[in-house]
Order: sequence, then C-alpha cells, then structure tokens
Amino acid sequence: MIEIGRFNTLKILKQTSSGLSLGDKSGEEVLLPDKYCPESFKIKDKLEVFVYRDNEGQKIATNLTPKLHLHEFALLQVTAITDVGAFLDWGMGKDLFVPFKEQKQRMKKGRWYIVYLDLDTKTERLYASSRIEKHLSNDQLTIKEKQEVSLLVVRKTDLGYTVIVNNRHNGILYNNEIFRELDIGEKLNGFVKKIREDNKIDISLQASGYKNVIDKNIEMIYRALVENKGFLEFTDKSSPNEIYLKFGMSKKAFKKTIGALLKQKKITIEPNGIKLI
Repeated sequence: MIEIGRFNTLKILKQTSSGLSLGDKSGEEVLLPDKYCPESFKIKDKLEVFVYRDNEGQKIATNLTPKLHLHEFALLQVTAITDVGAFLDWGMGKDLFVPFKEQKQRMKKGRWYIVYLDLDTKTERLYASSRIEKHLSNDQLTIKEKQEVSLLVVRKTDLGYTVIVNNRHNGILYNNEIFRELDIGEKLNGFVKKIREDNKIDISLQASGYKNVIDKNIEMIYRALVENKGFLEFTDKSSPNEIYLKFGMSKKAFKKTIGALLKQKKITIEPNGIKLI
C-alpha cells in the first residue's frame, strides 16, 4: 500500500497526459504530475517520491522534500489564518492545515510553532497539531542509557532546554551539558545520559564516558597540533564557543582530552596555549 505522509519507492508504470503513473507491489497507483517528473526516465524505473492528498482528496506524488514526515515534529511558520484554521509552510506546493482544535494557542500569521504531523484516519488527509504533548510519552521508553538519539529543541528553561527525543519522548538537556547557544526548532543528535526512576530522560550532546570517544578527541587534537607546528592557542580559559567551532566538542570534553594528553606526556601547557612535546 502506498503510504501517505512518507516517501515511497514506486515503479514508473506509464506516461499519461498529466504526468507519470507510479505503482507499488500491491497494484495501487498514484500520479506524479508533469512538473515533478524527471527530465529523463524509462518505464519500470523506480522513483523515490513523497505522497499526500491534493485539494480534491486524491493521492498525489511529488519529488519535493517536506520539512517533516508523518508522526514527526518540526518548527514551521504560519503563512495564513482562515475561518477554519491556520496554514503552515512545510516545503510543499500545498500548505499544511492546522485546525483550530489542534492549536494549543491561537496561531498568528508569520509566527513559528513546533508542530506534529498526523493523519486523519477518516479522510486520510495530513494535518498539523501544535498540541505536541499529547503525541509524546515517557510511559514506555524505547531507548536506553548511552544510546545515540535524534533531538528537536522545544524550549529554553532555567535548567537548560527541553527536547523531543526520537520523535517519541520528552528529554532534558541541562545547562552544564551545553557548549553553545541552541535555537528553538533545531535538530541535532545527542546521547541518553541517564534515565531516572520516574522515566525522565537526561540528555547530553557528548558521549561522555565512552573511551573510544575520548580516544578520538585525543587523536583529533594531537593531529591539529602536528598540523599547526606543534602549538595551539587554546587553554582552559578559551570560550566554549571557540572550542566547539574548532574541535566540535564541549569545553568539558576539551579539558578532559587535554588532561589525558598531559598525562601521556605528549603536551605541555603554556600560558597562551598547548605545546606538543
């Protein structure tokens, strides 16, 4: 069955006056309109296309890439407000509908909101919801400690940032785990640092405690020293942002790595930097 709200790998069955007729193994067909057709193709070629329903309710395929897929979250901008709800720019020819009942607070044109992409089971039409909490649960976790996970930054708090973990769970990224300013709606990867007794999830942006990661950091800084004639103008007084821009690691991870290199007697610490022995 051709899935709505997701990418499908479909076979070109025939060319029509409106575009290409694509099909799957079940025998279902969908139209890829002319404006989305590749310049060159052959019958029986396979194409990766996103499928949704058009204004007439017909399944339609496109080669455009949406900003989110079914059962995912993303930060989107409101393009219009109407009598029936709001519409969002999600990177497609047709804007994404948000009914009033799915708005946590009345949306305003031009504003940005984190929303969830869902499917109306009766009409099989895609819609968005800013009531994101009802689509998240920590009751039955599908992750474990030290696992790498995908994150979406939701909001900033006094403790740090709340994040959506793997499009399923709520997590917390504490201030002491952050080495740069994060943007609301930013997508990035992190690691499950700890799962508490109440199933609250503590997230880290560094795989701290992993020996192989420390080894990689040591190798990275050692190589940078060699490439810079044995000296780097970085110390424990360097700003977290400078360290991240140069090495892609937190200041905490940098200090651990420098400590390891010092212990191995590979470097000395100078007033204005680190020097290779």
